[in-house]
Amino acid sequence: MIYPKIPLAQTVIQLCKAKNIKHIVISPGSRNAPLTIGFTHDPFFKCYSIVDERCAAFFALGIAQQLKEPVAVACTSGSALLNYYPAISEAFFSNIPLVVLSADRPEHMVGIGDGQTINQPNVFQNHILYSANLKLDVEDLHEHDLSHILETIEHKIESVFHLQKDIQETNETEINLALNISKTKQGPVHINIPFNEPLYDRVEELTVHPKVIEAEKTSLEIDFETIEFCANDWDIAERKLILVGVNGPNEIEQQYLDTLAEDDSVVVFTECTSNIHHEEFFPSIDKIITPLTNEEFKALQPDILLTFGGLIVSKRIKAFLRNYKPKQHWHIGTHKANDTFFSLTKHFKTTSNQFFKQLLERTTVVDSGYKTYWSEIQLFRSVKHMSYVKNSVYSDFKVFDLLLKTLRKNSVLQLGNSSSIRYSQLFNLPYDVHVFCNRGTSGIDGSTSTAIGCASVNKKPVTFISGDLSFFYDSNALWNNYIPANFRIIIINNEGGGIFRILPGHKDTDNFDYFFETKHHLTAKQLAEMYKFDYHTASNENELISELDTFYSESVSPKLLEIFTPSTINDSVLIDYFKALK
Repeated sequence: MIYPKIPLAQTVIQLCKAKNIKHIVISPGSRNAPLTIGFTHDPFFKCYSIVDERCAAFFALGIAQQLKEPVAVACTSGSALLNYYPAISEAFFSNIPLVVLSADRPEHMVGIGDGQTINQPNVFQNHILYSANLKLDVEDLHEHDLSHILETIEHKIESVFHLQKDIQETNETEINLALNISKTKQGPVHINIPFNEPLYDRVEELTVHPKVIEAEKTSLEIDFETIEFCANDWDIAERKLILVGVNGPNEIEQQYLDTLAEDDSVVVFTECTSNIHHEEFFPSIDKIITPLTNEEFKALQPDILLTFGGLIVSKRIKAFLRNYKPKQHWHIGTHKANDTFFSLTKHFKTTSNQFFKQLLERTTVVDSGYKTYWSEIQLFRSVKHMSYVKNSVYSDFKVFDLLLKTLRKNSVLQLGNSSSIRYSQLFNLPYDVHVFCNRGTSGIDGSTSTAIGCASVNKKPVTFISGDLSFFYDSNALWNNYIPANFRIIIINNEGGGIFRILPGHKDTDNFDYFFETKHHLTAKQLAEMYKFDYHTASNENELISELDTFYSESVSPKLLEIFTPSTINDSVLIDYFKALK
């Protein structure tokens, strides 16, 4: 087998293999050549080549999002590394294990005006779980640095051997630690790797055999006194609101959901990204709470708010729980607990399954009319919703109703941010559709790349729904050789940032059109042709229904459907919808 000659590169590659990191996304470069040589010549690794580093990192994030295992991205030195930052911040706030491997110049070449050189160590320090800054092998040290180290040492040959041994042990420890943290804490880590030239030399035998350090295991069980105390509070509370944020499919056992559904003192609010379903639960939060009066808000105010999962999409539920604070807010999760509602009282550092296993065996169903009352309101809202949808004009709102009804069975839906995710929140999605969205930072910058990364490893068919600005912003995502033929992109093109028409502000002015809504007349037709997508369009309801009839049929190429909607009425249709719910 072929290996890079540089021992440091061998060490990184062998430890990635020992930690079962199989997927390696590489952006072409020279300084990272030792890594590229090692990864691509070992059949253990599945390697991808993606030129645009920003797209490469989001593509890797999409893979890690699905596998829940560390995925590595490897780049050359300089600004290439900084293009990873949007995906790193998303991974940081979404708890996705992303391993960043950045090649760097030797220390003596930094700060002297050399090309493709920036200050790389700790560059992501505010949005990273761990930064490992590795050391050059002795043979690659600048002679001035080496002589400075050895000038007071009498037996120089022996000292060089011990110095290399210390460097090797330090590098092994740092790499092990970073990879273990990414896997156990589910988040991004950065390993900065200095290489000196020559970079392309190869060998056929390994010269180093790094030590593998296993990660420490932590107990997820809640201590007896704490769970007993919580069970007592749970049995007393007559109004318990469970709010589920971003949550992976099948992460919580159905038996616990069924038990919660039987308790009339428990209301479970879910979002489309929660991937939790039960006929007794309450999806489409905004549809339920937007028209509430102050008295109704008081009736909904919980004694205990229990949250688990990632970040919450609905602004309205955040505003409600900040204004009508629960007496207690408990959060379940092995990661950080966000005090989103400024009332956090307990953080259980465990999984939702472990928490409910310990809690529900100690508690009983509480006699309360809490859920019954809100179930009646939910039914009323559903009737109003169906009536409005039936009579609504062609608009973004109508389009999302049609799209979400016709998704493929047993498929994956990836959503762009801004309008796409918010419209989707208003509709009940099929139980067999798994939903994902980059809600860690809620940016539009890498949604398409993430969806393609997801599609490259998920055996289910994947559909990506995006607004026009989000799609065009990340159009380099299509410069990708790993897009399966059953991948589908749907673009809602209303010729600008439609979300800004919904938000407060002065509309219908040149200033608004140019600087906020960013009006345009672009289409995706030429991009689809360039990247070999089958291109389809729809400009009214009948055309859309006709296109959807065959859009998901089997094809030899991925497909892109661009839906054109009127930009000036979408905000009024949505505003009228919430009025109609009353």
